[in-house]
Amino acid sequence: MLSNAISFLRDYLFTMPVLARFAVLMVLLVTIPRLSRRVNVPVPVGLLLSGVIVGPYVLDIFGTVRPVADFLAELGKLLLMFFAGLEIDLALFRRARHRSIALGIATTAIPLVLGTIVGLAFGYAAIPAIVIGSLLASHTLLGLSIVSRLGLGSLEPVTVAVGATVMSDTLSLVVFAICVSIYTTGFSPSGLALLLAEIAGYIALVLFGLSWLGAYVLKRVEDEEDAYFVLMLSIMAIAGVLADAIQLPGIVGAFLAGLAINASAQHAPASVKLQFMGKSLFIPIFFVVTGFMINPITFVYGIFDNFLLVASIIGALLVGKWIAAWGVGRAFGYSRNEQLTVWSLTLPQVAATLAATLVAHETLGAAGQRLLDDRMLNVVLVLVFATSVLGPVLTERFASRLKTGPRTELDRRSGPHQM
Repeated sequence: MLSNAISFLRDYLFTMPVLARFAVLMVLLVTIPRLSRRVNVPVPVGLLLSGVIVGPYVLDIFGTVRPVADFLAELGKLLLMFFAGLEIDLALFRRARHRSIALGIATTAIPLVLGTIVGLAFGYAAIPAIVIGSLLASHTLLGLSIVSRLGLGSLEPVTVAVGATVMSDTLSLVVFAICVSIYTTGFSPSGLALLLAEIAGYIALVLFGLSWLGAYVLKRVEDEEDAYFVLMLSIMAIAGVLADAIQLPGIVGAFLAGLAINASAQHAPASVKLQFMGKSLFIPIFFVVTGFMINPITFVYGIFDNFLLVASIIGALLVGKWIAAWGVGRAFGYSRNEQLTVWSLTLPQVAATLAATLVAHETLGAAGQRLLDDRMLNVVLVLVFATSVLGPVLTERFASRLKTGPRTELDRRSGPHQM
C-alpha cells in the first residue's frame, strides 16, 4: 500500500513543470534550515536529508538528468571553499601564529596518519588511503558561534583553534590535490617532483601574484559594487582554471583564491552580498544535490555492513584530534577544559571534507576506478552527520566551563613574543 502511494506520488511529481520544481527547491531552502535549527540538527545535515527525500531514490522530483541543478551545486561547492578561505580571521592567526601553526600541523598530521592506517587496514590502496587520511585532517568551525555567544572568542585556546584552521585546511587540501593528480596521471619520481614544483609555484602565484593583482583591481572598483561582485567571482574562477591546468581540483583553487583576497575583500559590501547570495542559495543547493546521491536503503545497509569501517574512521578522527589538542595543549599549559574545547572545535567534518569527498568520488583512475568508492562515500556521509552533531554539543559543554580572566586572555598570556 505504502509503496503504491509512493510510486503514484513519484509519477505525479516527476511530471511537474520546471518552474514548479524550482519552487519546490526554493521552499526547501527556506523551510529546512529553520526546521533543522528547531530540532537542533546542523543545517547542512538537514539539507542533505531533504535532498535524499526529493532525490531520485525516493520522490524523484528532479530526475537523474538535471544540468541546471548540477551546475548550481558545482558553483555552490566552489563558493563553499572560497568562503572558507575568505572568512579565515588572519588577524587572529597572526596574534598567536606560532601556537596556531603548531596546533595546525598536529591536528592535520595525526588524523592524516591514523586515517591512512585505517584505509590501508580495510584494503584500500596507498593513494586512496592517504586521501581518506586527508579528509580527516581538516575541520569546520561549527562550534565557533557557540564560543562567541558565550563571550569566549578572545580566549587564547579559541584563537589558536581558529588560527589552526588556516594550516589544517591548506595542508589537507594540498595533500588531497597531490593524491588526485597522482591517481589520474600515474606515479613516477620525476613526475612527483614536477607536480610538487607546479603546486608550489601555483600556491605562490595565487597567494602572492593573484593576491596583489586582485587587491589592485578590486581597489579600483571599490565604489562599483556590481563590478566588485563580478570580479570576486572572476578571481575564484581564474584560480580554479589555473588549478585545473596542473591537474588540481577546482576546490583547491577556490580556497586559495579566498585566502588571496582575504585581507582586501573580506569586509567589502559587495563581498558581504556575495556571501549572502552564496550561503542562502548556491551552497544550500550544493548540500541538497549531494543528498540526491544517497540511496537511503543502501546507505542504511552500508552502515551495518561496514560498521567496523565506520567506527574505525570516526575513532581515528576522535583519537587523532584529541592527541593533537592534548599534546599541544599540554605544551602551552592549557587546562583540561581548554584542551577539550580545542578538541571539540576541531572535530566537525563538513565543508572541506564533503567537497573533497565528492571530488574524489568523481575522480577516475586510468582503469576507470573511482578514487573513493561508494562504500567510502557513505562512510564519510555518516562521519559528516556524526561530527557535525557531536562537535557543537561538546563545544557547548566544555566551553561553558571556561572563564575569561588574566590567565586565559590572549594578550596577557601570549605576550609580545607571539606577535
